[in-house]
Amino acid sequence: MANISSIGIGSGVLTSDLIEQLAQAEREPTEKRLDAEEEGLGAQLSEVSRLKNAISDLRLTSRLLGNPDAVKSNTVTSSNAGISGTATEKASTGQYSIQVDKLAAANSLASGVYADKDTTALGTGTLSISVGGVAKNITIDGTNNTLEGIANAINGQANLGASASVLFTGSGYQLVLTAKEAGLSNAVSLSVTDSDGNSADDSGLSQLTNGALALTEVVPASDLAIKVNGVDITRESNTVDDLVKGVTFEFTEETTTAATVKITRDTETVTERVQELVDKYNALQEIIAETTKFDPSTGEAGIFLGEAAVRNIAQQARGVIYGMVRGLENANVRSLADIGISTDKDTGLLSFDSSRFTDRLNKYPDDVTALFADQGRTTDSQVTFLKAGANTKVGAYDINITQAATQGAYTGNVALGATVDVDADNNTFSLRVNGIASGTITLDADTYTREDLVTEIQSQLDADGNLSAAGAAVRVSLDASNQLVFTSTKYGSASAVEFLSVGTNTAAELGFDLGGGTAGLDVAGTINGKEATGSGRQLSAASEDDSTGIVVEVTGTATGDRGKVSYIEGVADQMIKATTNFIGFEGLLTSFESRLNAELSNIGEERFALERRITSLTERLSRQFTAADILVSQFKNIENFLGTQLAALNPGNKE
Repeated sequence: MANISSIGIGSGVLTSDLIEQLAQAEREPTEKRLDAEEEGLGAQLSEVSRLKNAISDLRLTSRLLGNPDAVKSNTVTSSNAGISGTATEKASTGQYSIQVDKLAAANSLASGVYADKDTTALGTGTLSISVGGVAKNITIDGTNNTLEGIANAINGQANLGASASVLFTGSGYQLVLTAKEAGLSNAVSLSVTDSDGNSADDSGLSQLTNGALALTEVVPASDLAIKVNGVDITRESNTVDDLVKGVTFEFTEETTTAATVKITRDTETVTERVQELVDKYNALQEIIAETTKFDPSTGEAGIFLGEAAVRNIAQQARGVIYGMVRGLENANVRSLADIGISTDKDTGLLSFDSSRFTDRLNKYPDDVTALFADQGRTTDSQVTFLKAGANTKVGAYDINITQAATQGAYTGNVALGATVDVDADNNTFSLRVNGIASGTITLDADTYTREDLVTEIQSQLDADGNLSAAGAAVRVSLDASNQLVFTSTKYGSASAVEFLSVGTNTAAELGFDLGGGTAGLDVAGTINGKEATGSGRQLSAASEDDSTGIVVEVTGTATGDRGKVSYIEGVADQMIKATTNFIGFEGLLTSFESRLNAELSNIGEERFALERRITSLTERLSRQFTAADILVSQFKNIENFLGTQLAALNPGNKE
């Protein structure tokens, strides 16, 4: 095929410019249509992005209010900066007068000043450190008998309630030994067994306990001493979480006068969160109104006028906002209108009366919480709602218990006398609690009353590192026959107490021997008439039931009918589900966006097909124009030939 740039040489008419004009005439109508469609789809996708962002903002705000803690927020205020605190949603509101007479302090010992920390040998032997009555022996030899070596050896001891450091004073070095926890019960003491045979002099390792270089107390151990409403109270720590329910106090200064401490409902923060929900809802509705509007006077229409997906989003969001929350039909607060949220009849936007909301929140905190967040309520005071699942249906469900949860326990078989002798033949044992093996438990040899023996056994069990590290605890008591009882603090089938080793006379004198006691039982029963799954005290509803996902904790020993558990899904949780249905996988807006992208992709394919068609047209016209050009050129050649021949026949004609 001739080059397109050479077309028209023969004829001077059928030129490449003409081909381009014909191709453009063919291209232009389709290209304009595709450009218009692409521009429209781009504009729609841009608005979809705005909608998605607005919906995401609404869902984020709903998630915050969907947390009961966010609605039942409490705050702690104090007239003294040295007393602060944080409160959970379960905190008891009230006002307290608190005076701090003494702060808790961690016991600290410091040595005299040594010339160096890692060169001078201080002797060898055994260093015994006791914290809270629990002693650890540390071997000091030629590898660690400097100040720094001794500090590292102390810090390498597992479960030692003290830490060591070497401080540079500017003129020398001091070994400092500090309890890890404050309080009188965590006082630190140390003793030395010197390998030189004399532990009472001030040479060798015993210089740490005797003489001018010995460790002496620099910070005495002390308990926190406070007065609360005039009542003297002590604690081992300056952080106290068991003084007022749901409140953790932090004490940092001693006070000479009582401070006023208030635990109140944090209505300001909660009000701001509700206002944000209103604002985000309005922002979404404004975008929807803008994109679906129609002005009959001008004919101006929004880009999504008549679009079903956008219309459904508006309707579903309004349905959540305007509806009454199921389960609150008889409550003091049943809908958003009850807490001061109303609708403008002209714009459809929400307004928020914060003063009415504050009033309702203070009077009916539980109902306001349920209005926003999912909530479970039980009619039995010994049944506690723990959680629901994504598929839990709103409703009230019967609970029936056939087996209450029990604890694993071991009961001795010897009635203890008024006094009990503990010696080398019965003062050691080990046991397994909830599958966790203890270390060797060693009781101090002594003559005990029954009650004092219980206290001694409990103290040694509490100090066992293996059990405490795993959170396995056991409580020691006496039954009505004065027999020792070891009870796991855990409930359920995983709860068990088993003795692994005992002393020679332990079984005969204290009443416990190798082997296990009675294993615990899981709670058993039904929820909504369907067999539920028990684990310890927790009872989980059956799957494939309206109550699926509900978990309750059942305490007490009563069996039979235990009332009802009701699940309420608040406005915030409903909005979370609705917005997820809008922008989640296969959601309304997601599907709409996918359809627009598919149409955009089709335009790309149409453009590609158009280019192929125009290319084919251009090639065809080029072939046709080339053939015609050749034919015209041939005619011109014939014309020239004939003209020459005619001129030759009439040589006298010079014209």
